Amino acid sequence: MAKTSGGTKERKIGGVTVTPRLATGVVLAVLAVWFILMNTADVKIHLWGLSTVTMPMWVMLAVMLLVGVVLGWFGRRYRDSRR
Repeated sequence: MAKTSGGTKERKIGGVTVTPRLATGVVLAVLAVWFILMNTADVKIHLWGLSTVTMPMWVMLAVMLLVGVVLGWFGRRYRDSRR
């Protein structure tokens, strides 16, 4: 194990540098995919009173996960550009 300049521990596994942040991200991604795959029932989604859409819950959860990832990516880019 080696320490980075930030003081976090990292380890090389199969040529990939694994940091605690990467490991946490992988665990959360696996849990999110598992949660999505376990929820397969149809749900009705009301779009601000304009219409109602019926779709499988896993589709809605996958879309919400994708929206969250994109918002997080844009938020990080915005934060980094302001520094």
